[in-house]
Amino acid sequence: MIFPRDRVTVVGILNVTPDSFSDGGRYADAAHAAERGREMVAEGAHVVDVGGESTRPGARAVPADEELARVIPVIARLAGETTVSLDTRKGEVARAGLEAGARVVNDVSGGSDPALLEAAAEAGAAVILGHLRGEPATMQEEIVFRDVVDEVGAELEGSIERARRAGVKEIVADPGIGFGKDAAQNVALLGHVGELRARLGVPLLVGTSRKSFLGRLTGDAVGERDTATHAADAIAVFAGADAVRVHDVAGAVRTVVVAEALRGARGSAP
Repeated sequence: MIFPRDRVTVVGILNVTPDSFSDGGRYADAAHAAERGREMVAEGAHVVDVGGESTRPGARAVPADEELARVIPVIARLAGETTVSLDTRKGEVARAGLEAGARVVNDVSGGSDPALLEAAAEAGAAVILGHLRGEPATMQEEIVFRDVVDEVGAELEGSIERARRAGVKEIVADPGIGFGKDAAQNVALLGHVGELRARLGVPLLVGTSRKSFLGRLTGDAVGERDTATHAADAIAVFAGADAVRVHDVAGAVRTVVVAEALRGARGSAP
């Protein structure tokens, strides 16, 4: 299992895009990107998540051939050295990435493309199913939830069922913090991590890293949000999260060690 229940999996973010909100353009060269991936592994990342299409609010869609040109050279360099995840919504890209050596597909759209789930099932890959309504380009324009925790849970249940029907064996759920939710809704989801994990019955990944809702809470600019990220992730892990997706791997590893220890102490207390 790539996401075992007996540890919190640290997933390092490696964006090979020109326009990602935090690190766009920093790792556009494949060799440079691969070196950053190796650094994250040395810092303690269990999985390196390679993305060739920004899914920040307002981001434009990227054609499959352009996305492939960005991610395949990086995956090929890293696949023999660590567990590589491919961050994509497209079945065509997922299939090529898995053939290049990726072992996880991280789909923020929750398996909206049946071809992606089919490719993952055939490859025996794990799939991370995110929660997203609509497209990244417009997802923040009309945000309507009656009960964000209940609705996200219900929609993730549907995504999980689609993946199971497609034959995917290892499924991880991601409540999609920052994807089509406002700041209060993101906080609500983070505050109900344990409830969501219990409801869904699969490992739960939380991705808060440097996101705008943290900036709204703290006033910090994007590059200053690692401390807030680690605070949010510590709370999520204490509540039961099975994985965190982060830019600052070294800090996340320390965060996870402390949060796991506290979670264990709570569970063993008389």
